[in-house]
Amino acid sequence: MKKHLILFSMLLVSCLAFTQNSRTVTGKIIESITGEPVIGATVSIKGQAIGTITSTDGDYSLENVLGNSTLVFKTVGMKTVEVPVNNRTTINVELEDDNLLLDEVVVVGYGTVKKRDLTGSIASVAGTEIANKPSLNPLTSLQGKIAGVQVVNTGRAGQDPEIRIRGTNSINGYTPLYVVDGLFTDNINYLNPADIESIEILKDPSSLAIFGIRGANGVIILSTKRAKEGQTVVNVNSSIGWKHISDRLPLTNAAEFKELYNEQLINQKASPFDYTHWQADTDWQDEIFQTGFLNNNNISITGSSGKNKFYLGIGYTTEEGSIKSEKLSKFTINLNSEYQVNNHLRFGYQVNGSRTLPPDAKGVESVIKAVPIAPTHFDYTDPITGVTERLVHSLPDFQRAQAANPYRAVELQGRHNLGKNHRVAGNIFGEAKFLKNFTFKSTFSINFTSNESRNFSPIIFEYNPDIVGASQKEALGNKTETVGQSKSTYWTGQQDHILTYENKFGNHGLTGMLGFTSNYIESSSLGGNRSQKLEDIYFSPGDNTDKWWLSSLSSTAAATNSGSQWKRFSMSYLARALYNYNNRYLLNGSFRRDGSSVFSGVGNTWDNFYSLGAAWIVSEEKFMANQNIVDHLKIKGSWGVLGSENTGGNNYPSYPTLTSAGSAVFGDDIIPGYTMQYLVQDLRWEKTYSWEAGFEANFLDQRLSIESVYYNKRTEDIIVSLSSRTGAQNSLENLGEITNKGIELSATWSDKLANGDFRYSIGANLTTIKNNVETLGRDEGDAKYSGSSRTMAGHPIAHFYGYEVIGVYQNEEDIYQSPVNTVVAVAPGDLKFKDVDGDGKITTYDRTMIGNPTPDLTYGFNINLAYKGIDLTVDMMGVYGNEVYRNWGNASTYAQLNYRKDHMNRWHGEGTSNWEPILDPSRAVNNLASSYFVEDGSFFRIRNIQLGYTFDKSLLSKLYLKSLRVYANVQNLKTWHKNSGYTPEVGGSALAFGIDSGGYPMPAIYTFGINLSF
Repeated sequence: MKKHLILFSMLLVSCLAFTQNSRTVTGKIIESITGEPVIGATVSIKGQAIGTITSTDGDYSLENVLGNSTLVFKTVGMKTVEVPVNNRTTINVELEDDNLLLDEVVVVGYGTVKKRDLTGSIASVAGTEIANKPSLNPLTSLQGKIAGVQVVNTGRAGQDPEIRIRGTNSINGYTPLYVVDGLFTDNINYLNPADIESIEILKDPSSLAIFGIRGANGVIILSTKRAKEGQTVVNVNSSIGWKHISDRLPLTNAAEFKELYNEQLINQKASPFDYTHWQADTDWQDEIFQTGFLNNNNISITGSSGKNKFYLGIGYTTEEGSIKSEKLSKFTINLNSEYQVNNHLRFGYQVNGSRTLPPDAKGVESVIKAVPIAPTHFDYTDPITGVTERLVHSLPDFQRAQAANPYRAVELQGRHNLGKNHRVAGNIFGEAKFLKNFTFKSTFSINFTSNESRNFSPIIFEYNPDIVGASQKEALGNKTETVGQSKSTYWTGQQDHILTYENKFGNHGLTGMLGFTSNYIESSSLGGNRSQKLEDIYFSPGDNTDKWWLSSLSSTAAATNSGSQWKRFSMSYLARALYNYNNRYLLNGSFRRDGSSVFSGVGNTWDNFYSLGAAWIVSEEKFMANQNIVDHLKIKGSWGVLGSENTGGNNYPSYPTLTSAGSAVFGDDIIPGYTMQYLVQDLRWEKTYSWEAGFEANFLDQRLSIESVYYNKRTEDIIVSLSSRTGAQNSLENLGEITNKGIELSATWSDKLANGDFRYSIGANLTTIKNNVETLGRDEGDAKYSGSSRTMAGHPIAHFYGYEVIGVYQNEEDIYQSPVNTVVAVAPGDLKFKDVDGDGKITTYDRTMIGNPTPDLTYGFNINLAYKGIDLTVDMMGVYGNEVYRNWGNASTYAQLNYRKDHMNRWHGEGTSNWEPILDPSRAVNNLASSYFVEDGSFFRIRNIQLGYTFDKSLLSKLYLKSLRVYANVQNLKTWHKNSGYTPEVGGSALAFGIDSGGYPMPAIYTFGINLSF
């Protein structure tokens, strides 16, 4: 009994001693150079399985720490630090870059690679750089940040940006491949920016060839946040804000319109217009634009329990459009979990899901066309019932054929297109490590998308003062109401089986990879419409959304339907080897053999893609040892053959559709004739032969970093559909060749002052682009046309094509002294074209390249400042050397539209103008494609400004919070541009981009947010 009592007393004393000596240690981890918080770093007690991770502000809190313990601070890409506690309760740590970040792990195709082993150009963007930006699509925030990547954004809520990496490679498309947690996909609009861990942009051949037929347009790899070791941490991010349109289209007001229209009628020798019922002065832009509000909320939970780790992120966003009646809402979820069975076996899964209610998107076309002399509404009293109701006012009869009251779309047809989009993407995986140096990982991924829509087009009544008689309430159009439904599904299944070998032999390092992968895609869609006439209506869906179904209208007399479906399957074998000697000499080789169902009908099912890269780390040489200027210098280069599965939108190019080809009469029977749309050729994949050479360097104790590279891409065997010029059958052949070349340059300077309290960094990037179509067909004159755009050998892709304007004819003598225009008749006041070919007359052969939508260069600047708890970031970007084709505000021969302000400077007599032509739509020469419609597309924009404050931990501890940061953000604060449209950012297809048809305004967005963790 006495022994038990003594033992119990000793245990009690030990427990009391432990209790008295244990403590909670808190602190903050920052980067030594930039002062930025280190997010997700691991803080643990040396020799024990007790630990935590830092919050979004770099803060941590660790309980039950003995006074004589040692804390271990570590994260990827930085040096691990061990700090004795020495009975302290607050320990702040600055982590330094680990060997110039050469050991930082970068995500590449089918694995990860240490940055020091890279031989090509891969840009990395941390998820923290985009998490607090007011953009639904995380790629939107990349604009101006990365050399070689052109991002064209849009002001419309929920619309994806256009991204072109190192130019436009093909006439059949430019979209890069997106890889989300290993899954190949065509867009990432279902992801929540707050759930992004990192983004890698692959641009060079040594990193792209491993993607085979999907790699030619570049690859963007997105890694979503995953579970981390440590205590459970809850992060909450929330922001609210509004958007405002400051740039407006320069259109005439009522007085200016009357002045110009009266003059035009005189020029046309027409009767004056009676303005009796048209005395308004309406600014239609003010009438349909609104201050849109947005709200973004995200919460995430991460933690671990024994061998299991988990992460859960949930987000909900609402955003109103800049046009009335537009509103979007989006719900997202990101869930993943990993289970470490033992040191050799690991399993896990990842699920990303979204539910989006897209906006009923409206346009500005009617705003551009509607004249300001028309009112918005009219209080109409029925002459029979005496009931008064507010009707939308009609437009004057001279423009009803092509224009409608803009208020009709937002007031009578607003929220009449109801969409509901669901998407689920994820994977399950198993990973086994064996024989010390081998790792085998199998991943099975799926991606399912379902998009549904319903719409109701009601019968619209307007007040028309031009109607003679008592009743001026008019039902428009064909006096029918219509209900429509559609549904599309998209399903992808993918499997990847990857074997990796990694080992070091003295000064030799080798990482090898072998793999097998397959990808299956299936797409289908169905749609239908039903309508009924006004006189047949016995039940109207009206404004009851529950009745906006096809079954609501029982009549099938006016019913239509549509549908489409296609499938694709591919399988691939791949291999990659990375070798380094003494961390100085690097080699990188990859190979992929792709087989696809696309060309199964012509035998070219399989093809090979490969690359080779090399690099020399000069700074590791002995002759660089006795200097203190260059910290790191790598000279690198790579060459490879990349592929593209673009087939011009034809999913079965080996099986052309049948088209009508006349008919034959046999007796009393008429037999229709059909022929193939084109002759089946020996089609094969488009291939891009790409190479680059450059360097990356760090100077002056890592303060200055510079990276520069020259790139050259030549895409051959571009699939071209050519119409026969000799009466023979059309063809689909590998006939085209396009080159893109240029220089990428990026630089960053980082430093800290005032004992580290003040930290700053300044970065810049610049990219030059030279695009040229080398060949496009069998003959030199073969070309592809799309409106005012032409693609032809010897010129940039999709350049603007037309006549070069050199002035306006001032009088008959001017016409007589100028080359005769044989295309159309001309008179004083008309545009004067240049005689390009010098034959003394204006013919169709004088049409030439009048503009290039591809910029000569793109650039970006960023500034980061921090002083104690205050931080400020400023992002700026610009584009130079491209043109925009103005396709709005032009005269119409079918209806009279509103005028651009520039028409106030029109020619109305000799010497009055030498650029703006006479007001007379019947003058055909002024409507021909010409440089009159081409505007400078260069611009500079203050893209983003964010000011934040992080609260001191001494205050937060009283509130049981780990971190708290508040911030204010302004996006698209100011844009300096020379074109007259809403925005100089104008996207489009591969064969027609940069054409401004009015577009959608780019708003400035103001938000306030809060980030906290506990």
